[in-house]
Amino acid sequence: MLNRIWKSLRDQRGITGLETAIILIAFVVVAAVFAYTALSAGIFSAQKGSETIYSGLKQAAGAMQIKGGVIGSDTGADNDIDTIKVVVSVGVGGEAIDMTPPAGESTGIATGTSHKTIINYIDKSQRKNNLYWTKSLLGFGDSDNLLEPGEEMELSVDLEAISGATGSDPLVKDTEFTLEIVPMQGGALVITRTTPLYIDTLVNLR
Repeated sequence: MLNRIWKSLRDQRGITGLETAIILIAFVVVAAVFAYTALSAGIFSAQKGSETIYSGLKQAAGAMQIKGGVIGSDTGADNDIDTIKVVVSVGVGGEAIDMTPPAGESTGIATGTSHKTIINYIDKSQRKNNLYWTKSLLGFGDSDNLLEPGEEMELSVDLEAISGATGSDPLVKDTEFTLEIVPMQGGALVITRTTPLYIDTLVNLR
């Protein structure tokens, strides 16, 4: 009788040990799964963060910058600005920017599809998108349509869509306005200026 009781107790101890081992293994497996999930999420987040940083750096590096003043021209001698000229270049460490000019028209709104850089006009009473503009390479550079590092281009922005052709308020004296030069790649170049109280044939807008 004692032997049977002893065997029964010994068998119970074996079963209890086996159950404990199974539970321990289960805990280890669950912990490993959670650790792998957390590690994967951390790596994914780090990759996304790096992509965002590199994208931001590329965006900033491709931006244009102004070289010199912003010149307004009153070609009609009617005391309003008809054309704005500004010299631009690629920012430090930037990449080439496609400056193919609009084609298919010669003034007003650029309706063609050849150009990849858009110029918009904004003042307190109106917004005109996609103005017609032309370009002229200054000094060093080649004859293609790319604004490359080391090159400078003069952009001539036509304001015919602003100065009465469509019945809009013209760019007259004492008016604050903004030009947005938006290339296909890189950040937009935002230029805000105010016309003087008297407009000469040529005006350095400040």
